[in-house]
Amino acid sequence: MAEGVGELELTVGQLAQRSGTSVSALHFYERQRLISSRRTAGNQRRYHRDTLRRVALIRIAQRVGIALVEIRAALETLPEGRVPSRRDWKRMSQGWQDELSERIRLLTHLRDNFADCVGCGCLSISHCALANPDDHMGVVGSGPRVLLPEEETG
Repeated sequence: MAEGVGELELTVGQLAQRSGTSVSALHFYERQRLISSRRTAGNQRRYHRDTLRRVALIRIAQRVGIALVEIRAALETLPEGRVPSRRDWKRMSQGWQDELSERIRLLTHLRDNFADCVGCGCLSISHCALANPDDHMGVVGSGPRVLLPEEETG
């Protein structure tokens, strides 16, 4: 542990190393109000150790396509003034369950159907002439009509 750093605090370099995140990304997360730090008398950032868990959550959520604004909103539900408990984290993550289930459903549909037909009406693949003769999908709307969720196709 660096001299002068309490055992409950990490420097930005320590947080970067422990989290596997670049210093610039941590600064970005802080500007986006996803994490916070305090400043020392020498104006150096110090992060509470529980920031490691927040950074891990941010990285995982970004990887599955959750927008930073949604991540920030979820993190804002965690308590201030104390380290979030397992119960706090569970409650926060439950807010994403329906959205993640829907993403899984759409990704599975895309995986299973994309190669057969995009459904865009382009007729550029020889199979499209069979699945979409005379561009009948074009009257339904623009874009990948076959792969869009039913509620979006009209």
